[in-house]
Amino acid sequence: MARFVVVVIDSFGVGAMKDVAQIRPQDAGANTCGHILSQQPQLRLPTLEKLGLMNALGYTPGVMKPSTSAVWGVAELQHEGGDTFMGHQEILGSRPQAPLRMPFSEVIGRVEQALKTAGWQVERRGDGLAFLWVNQAVAIGDNLEADLGQVYNITANLSVIDFDEVVKIGRTVREHAQVGRVIAFGGMLKDSQQILDAVETKAERFIGINAPRSGAYENGFQVVHMGYGVDAQVQVPQKLHEVGVPTVLVGKVADIVSNPHGRSWQNLVDSQRIMDITRDEFNAEQTAFICTNIQETDLAGHAEDVARYAERLQVVDSNLTRLLSDMGPDDYLVVMADHGNDPTIGHSHHTREVVPVLVYRQGLEPAQLGVRATLSDVGATVCEFFGAAAPQNGTSFLSALRLTGDAL
Repeated sequence: MARFVVVVIDSFGVGAMKDVAQIRPQDAGANTCGHILSQQPQLRLPTLEKLGLMNALGYTPGVMKPSTSAVWGVAELQHEGGDTFMGHQEILGSRPQAPLRMPFSEVIGRVEQALKTAGWQVERRGDGLAFLWVNQAVAIGDNLEADLGQVYNITANLSVIDFDEVVKIGRTVREHAQVGRVIAFGGMLKDSQQILDAVETKAERFIGINAPRSGAYENGFQVVHMGYGVDAQVQVPQKLHEVGVPTVLVGKVADIVSNPHGRSWQNLVDSQRIMDITRDEFNAEQTAFICTNIQETDLAGHAEDVARYAERLQVVDSNLTRLLSDMGPDDYLVVMADHGNDPTIGHSHHTREVVPVLVYRQGLEPAQLGVRATLSDVGATVCEFFGAAAPQNGTSFLSALRLTGDAL
């Protein structure tokens, strides 16, 4: 058999989706890749250039040019908005469901009662707008970093409460909320007051904890993301397990995708470390599916830092060069993204963009894969390659990939 690697450059979109004017006007004109290259016109990413990045972008704002040898396409986002969590669930074969958007205040009563019934000590905190304070160590409220109304956060002091208990609280919230995501997380804090001191409100409708300011990320951080309508049994890792193919997840994808039968390298941020692990795992296995997320590009987008974004792309590109040199004649690589995060657009949130889909195998004929209707087409292709049952969502493009000399 062979190895199939998917490297997701988090947030590296190549142009706004056609629907942004109607549903996300703040993203009109977004183009993460194009605008970075416009501001850094001398930036060279030779491996991504060879793989067809400029073909996918559709124009040449800098020194890089389209590739005549590339196998490339672009994929639209089927999930709402532009979300790392749902983007990766979609890549791995989930059919996105439309979540509701609502402030935590609209479900606080149901959640409060459910937690009290389960035996937790619960009180409301806040003047007017309220969040829940559980067992003097856990705050439940709106996520203030994502698009407002789409995510609820459970922020915990793990010096006081065990993380398994925090996850139980999260599952109770998940049962009574239909927003896109519930995130249960925490860190080892000296005092639970740090959480209370980080309470903020936004737009007079949303109240929650400013997670970075609380200190929850700084020591002993643990996290579980609970998505709406996500069923791990229909995703790529499970389908591959059923035919004996191991799945290795590296980086943020390991934090957010269920992989009970494989290996998951969690709580990693440094791009070089992530790419080193990816290569080590690749060279340790004769048959495996490896999915890797490069998060630092997304962090640079949130920081609206074009130079940092470009520098992280160079790190990824140089490591892709090394990975390609390790690949055998039967191995596949796909480089893609999960949404955009244009650092020039004027806001610090994700941007709803189509993403590149760049495919490499030794001896592939150049090909255009067109506009794929969903990120799940990649997951469907992985399953077909390994002879596994198809995931819930997506259409494989494996039949469009031809080796030089293949009979037509």
